[in-house]
Amino acid sequence: MSAEQLSGAGAEAQEAGRPAPERPLKQWYGELAGVAATALALGVGELVAAATGGPSAPLVAVGGVAVDAAPAPVKEFAVAVFYTYDKLALQAGIVLVLAVFAAIIGVMAMRRLGYGLAGVAVFGMIGVLASATRSSATWAYPLPSVAGALAAAGLLALLRRTLPRRAAVSARDLSGDTGPDGGGAGREVPAPVRGVRLPSPDTGVPVVDGVGQPPGRRRFLVLAYGAIGAAAVAVPGGRRLWAQRVAAARAAVVLPSPSSPAPPLPAKVSAGVPGVAKFVTANADFYRIDTALTVPQMEPKDWRLRIHGRVKRPLTLTYEQLLARPMVERYITLTCVSNEVGGELVGNARWLGVSIKDLLDEVEPDDGADQVVSRSVDGYTAGTPTAALRDGRDALLAVGMNGEPLPVEHGFPVRMVVPGLYGYVSATKWLTELELSSFSDFSAYWVRRDYAALAPVKTQSRIDTPTAGRRLERGPVMVAGVAWAQHHGVSAVEVRVDDGPWQQAMLAAVPSVDTWRQWNWPWQATPGKHQLQVRAIDHTGQVQTGQAHKPLPDGATGWHTIKVTVA
Repeated sequence: MSAEQLSGAGAEAQEAGRPAPERPLKQWYGELAGVAATALALGVGELVAAATGGPSAPLVAVGGVAVDAAPAPVKEFAVAVFYTYDKLALQAGIVLVLAVFAAIIGVMAMRRLGYGLAGVAVFGMIGVLASATRSSATWAYPLPSVAGALAAAGLLALLRRTLPRRAAVSARDLSGDTGPDGGGAGREVPAPVRGVRLPSPDTGVPVVDGVGQPPGRRRFLVLAYGAIGAAAVAVPGGRRLWAQRVAAARAAVVLPSPSSPAPPLPAKVSAGVPGVAKFVTANADFYRIDTALTVPQMEPKDWRLRIHGRVKRPLTLTYEQLLARPMVERYITLTCVSNEVGGELVGNARWLGVSIKDLLDEVEPDDGADQVVSRSVDGYTAGTPTAALRDGRDALLAVGMNGEPLPVEHGFPVRMVVPGLYGYVSATKWLTELELSSFSDFSAYWVRRDYAALAPVKTQSRIDTPTAGRRLERGPVMVAGVAWAQHHGVSAVEVRVDDGPWQQAMLAAVPSVDTWRQWNWPWQATPGKHQLQVRAIDHTGQVQTGQAHKPLPDGATGWHTIKVTVA
């Protein structure tokens, strides 16, 4: 209906003694109301989650379900594009989708409150179901979603009441003549108030205040923007409160001395070439790839490990009981299956933990239990061959990393570390459960997404220096990098230039076959554009394949190849 039609309809209605119709509200009022209510719900949810303790905030719970539901190609795309910032990108995407639906709910609520409340109830129920179905969920997990939904509903109702509206006052109302014969005279017309203009009996204009704005508009905007501002503080604030509690608990942990210390590092463990990755990766630089939308926060006092399933003697351990067991310390290199050839999703650290083999011997698995299913506090699962955990390799329930308690982002309080297997089948962080099962009975998280059930690390090598595309001066150039073949060990590294013959590189020393190895090769660079390639050979004699293959389903293959220009 046009403005002229609306004005005409208003005049006709006034002549007939009916209230003039209201002009339609601007849509952005409803959109703002929906976004504000949703923001408030997220903020309240984060604060309640921080108070109750657990990964149950609405954004985290729903995001976790989204992560679980995403197919493998989507996850690989996220890692390839956003690298270790894939979780941040996912959260931004979820917030964007929420904002769109929130705006729709707000528009519905401004037209009819019941519609908006129904939309809030749907979103609240999604949060409740997402929280309640997470691994290790307790009765407190749904509380943040419920509290957030109630806060959103209350704000929507309040904003709707505050919403500025066109006055719909008839001429009879203004004159006091409400009866068919003019009876009702005697009703007083509201007295003029300073700064306020009454509706016109002819056109029905909005009530305005002294600055020409509807009196509800300011209240509406204050409430809406105030809710958004409060959420902007509450969301990170709630997470920070809980993180600070866990950080304080972690700082109070005193790690025991290992009964089996790591062997001392050889004198020539470094190739001595600038630009090569350090033999020990600093905790802050260690890669992080997992399915947790936000880093799970768990205090040691609340941690329990349950070992059960197809075993003769189920076992439950507290954090204190785990620390009281004999500790093993080892240098172990971990690799992510998503690592592309030449990629950086690999790192080496000094780990401290309890032997998984000793624990399995204690619970006595059944003969047919060929898989150990590890579960994280957020529900993630990995399936590790039982045989690999009992064959003598240093498979650990790690509590320490490079001489300090595990960083929270790397699995504090406890994680798994298993040499020779890709992380998706062996390196579960924030560990709470080990279940003896079989591969025929259960498929873990990534196996259900078309990754291989058995995932031994493939022999790989990488050129760290010079970097791809670099312009070099003619003459001697040191080509160097790292190579790995965990639990087999690297016996040789070879380099070639422009498809020429393979040249033997010099190898640095290593403390065991479970770590990567630095290498270097002197090259007399000649002017022009050149291609450098590297390959490794493990202790079994297997040569790294040059056949290029993407990470799915069991790790990338191919030779790392770079191109440089020599002046």
